[in-house]
Order: sequence, then C-alpha cells, then structure tokens
Amino acid sequence: MPQRIDKRLRATLFRERLARAMADKGVNQSALARTVGVDRSTVSQLLAADEARLPNAQVVAECAAALGVSADWLLGLTERPERLADLLATSLSMTEAPRALIDERIFAWHQEAAGYKIRHVPATLPDMLKTHEMLRWEYEPQLGRSAEQAIGASEDRLRWMRTARSDYEIALPLHELAAFATATGYYEGLPAATRRDQIDRLLDLIEQLYPALRLYLFDARRVFSAPITVFGPLLAVLYLGRHYLAFRDSDRVAGFTQHFDGLVREAAIGARDMPDHLRGLRARIIG
Repeated sequence: MPQRIDKRLRATLFRERLARAMADKGVNQSALARTVGVDRSTVSQLLAADEARLPNAQVVAECAAALGVSADWLLGLTERPERLADLLATSLSMTEAPRALIDERIFAWHQEAAGYKIRHVPATLPDMLKTHEMLRWEYEPQLGRSAEQAIGASEDRLRWMRTARSDYEIALPLHELAAFATATGYYEGLPAATRRDQIDRLLDLIEQLYPALRLYLFDARRVFSAPITVFGPLLAVLYLGRHYLAFRDSDRVAGFTQHFDGLVREAAIGARDMPDHLRGLRARIIG
C-alpha cells in the first residue's frame, strides 16, 4: 500500500517531480503549457515554492501524459515513473514458440540466467535430455529435416548446461513417465528399444550431473502445473503451445518460483529416488 503523505508534503513532492520530469524531457514551462492547453502562468503556479495545493486531476493527468510519466508517480503514489502501459510492455511479452527447441530466444534466456537456478516443468520429457532416436521419432513426422536441427539444438543446450554453473530442477507429472514407459497416450507407437535407451540416457545424465541436475515427479491428482520455466529471479515463462508468455516483473517471477517450489515439496518421487524409479519403469518395458 502507498504510504499516506500529508497534503502539503504531497504538493511539494508533486512540484519536485514535475520539475524533474520537465528537466529530463527538456521541456520548459511555455512548451508544457502549450501541450497541456493551459496558460504559462498556470504551469508557473504549479512549480511555485509557496503553492501548497495540488492541481486538479485533469491537469495532473495532462502533465503526466505530456511528460511520458505516470500521474501516480507525480502524486507520490508510486516510486516508478513509468506509465502502466510502459511497465506492462517491459514486464510482459509474448513470443512465438516453435515446435522444437530451435529457438534462439529460449537459448538467450538460458544464457541470461547463467549462474542462477533454473526451474522447469516441460510439456513432455525435457528435450535436452532426449536421445537422438527419441527426438527423431517426435519431430520428423512434423518437421522433416528440422529434426536434425532439433538434435543439434538439444546437444548445444546440454553442453551449455554442463558449463553454465546453473542448477537445473526439472519437475514432471508421474503420469508422463508412466505413459512414456508403457507407450500410451502421447507416446503411443514409440518402440520399446527407444524407450529403454531413453531411460538409460536419463539414468546416465542424472549420475553425471547430480546435484546440478535434479529431477522430481509430482502427482498431478494432488498438484497441477502447466509447462513453465523460471530463470532465476529474472524471468518466468509460461508455455502456451504456439507462444511463450514471458514475465519479468519481480512479483510474477516470485509467484512462479513459489509454485514450482511447491511442486518439489509435494513431489511423490524426489531427486534421490529418481534412479530407482527409472529402473523400475525400464523393467516394465516389454518388447
């Protein structure tokens, strides 16, 4: 909540911020008066040191619009001078999401967060942990030759992860790995040999990279998550299918972080138990 300020102090703050905004924009009293549609004497009065009253709301709004700041900031109701639309434009963005991870924007987000913990709920198995055969099975019917690009991008991402000094926590719903192991749902038709090799790949990477890489399984009947990635304190990204919705304001990022950490606390299978769980799934594969 904004701090309550005495009207006289708020009037003083308004004068100081109005003068600062004019100086920042290189706008003099005459120019501001013309833009706002008032006499120059009115602007002069707004800036007068002995003026203890605040102007009416319309004048405040017109001054704010003319100077590219928010009326709330001029009145001392916020410490951020940006207008709401400008704040939203910088804190929230939507970008197209390709079918595979051949997306330089995503890679740039990972690089930006180097050294921070990255929390990830993937839409399927994490691409950077998949075998080549798994990637081909998944992408070739839709992308053709682009499947090789997906393989290259996956390898690049994994190499980067090994050297980025970032911890990776990945949370998956229990039913995702169960469907994978039994070739049901999304994974229907996936050959048994590909499934076994993929589980071996996961076991190998967990052994190599733990504790920098930690996998958790949560029960979607108890808790649910859409596909998200949280890049440290910098950025939270929600995967919508054809687009990514990216949030940069600290409150939203903190909210996504708390959501992910809740998945970890509620995990049915923790990171230390993942190898045994994967071996159990592998033993169920027939063929």
